[in-house]
Amino acid sequence: MQNLNVIGNNIANVNTQSYKSARSVFKTSIYTTMSGGSDGTQTVGGRNPSQIGYGANMGSVDIDMSTGNYTVTGNATDMMLDGDGFFLMGNKDVAETFDGSDADVSKLTSLTLTRLGNFGFKADGYLTNNDLCVYGFMCIGVWGDANHQNIPDNKKAGDPIFSDQLVPIRFPGERTVTKYYNENGEEVQPNEDGSQPENTTAKEVVEIAYAFEDATVGGRLTDAYKRVEIMGADGQPQNPQQFENVPLTKAQFTGITVDQKTGLITGRSNATKELVTIGCVAVGQVTNPNGVTQIGNSYYTAGNGSGDLTISILGGGAEGLGEKGDLTHVNASLRQANNPDPGADAAPDTPADGLRLRNGGDTGLMSNGLEMSKTDLAQEIANMILTQRGYQANTRIITVTDSMLEELVNMKR
Repeated sequence: MQNLNVIGNNIANVNTQSYKSARSVFKTSIYTTMSGGSDGTQTVGGRNPSQIGYGANMGSVDIDMSTGNYTVTGNATDMMLDGDGFFLMGNKDVAETFDGSDADVSKLTSLTLTRLGNFGFKADGYLTNNDLCVYGFMCIGVWGDANHQNIPDNKKAGDPIFSDQLVPIRFPGERTVTKYYNENGEEVQPNEDGSQPENTTAKEVVEIAYAFEDATVGGRLTDAYKRVEIMGADGQPQNPQQFENVPLTKAQFTGITVDQKTGLITGRSNATKELVTIGCVAVGQVTNPNGVTQIGNSYYTAGNGSGDLTISILGGGAEGLGEKGDLTHVNASLRQANNPDPGADAAPDTPADGLRLRNGGDTGLMSNGLEMSKTDLAQEIANMILTQRGYQANTRIITVTDSMLEELVNMKR
């Protein structure tokens, strides 16, 4: 019956995307030894032990975590992981609780894992699966903008800058500001009091307002459209007169695409018509993928038996996080999780047991489609027939044994 329950669950999920099929593994039960074995002597040969077994027990129920086939859905934000790994899912408020304490490790490992990538940007601007938010790394600006003028040698103007904080992926904001241009069409900065410079033309321009690391809230990522000013690297507002009382709203995008090599999400702004990098998807990988615990609704948890949880970025993107372009810029929360007790002389990216940040290795991503179920219907039907016939054969043993005992009793009559 236990085996039929496993087979029945597999068949029931034959059309469930990303479902991982299970199998029953049986082990023999107790044995009675009729005679022991011997190694033999110089004159006689050895003898094998004689034992009679008494049935079978359920050994384990294993799941097959290998990658299933790809099926096209046509939805640009549908994703499938080709290889080991899980999408990281959680509530919006999980990221807001990171404070650099030892508890951050358990908070991050409490994120739910899934292989089902039926994602989409909803009315609130968050990337979700109609239930939980998708976690990743947000774009916080581009090189060459007002807040990032010192462009590194390995970057060029317009390249995106990513935060190194693991947060729910969501749309950036947008704001309408007044800019001033001279007769040559060149932009002119406003006066110190925010007023219009002489001999300039004022124009209202829509700008993308990226999320930013706010020093006033412990360096955590803050949505720009929730504030009325942009914070500088020193934690102080930049040009507060210019952005004072400027309404900030969520930006709207069309033509959203997901890069299959890096997990980079981009879209074209409805207001500015520019191509904007929104963020990149994070991937969670565990030491033993078959050891994760299923909790229903295509979700898993990295509990006992799964090993360490590693936060990965596809396509070698881990070296590009933060303005320094390496892991030394990892913020306090993720640094604490990477290395709970780094010591005075240890670097912030020193490997340690527990949660780590690294590149995704051979794992790839496929967009515009989902992973199919791993159930092999023909094999499951064959297993069902074999289980049924095995049960019938065992009932025949009981019938035959009963018949033989009846004959034995009749011999005395």
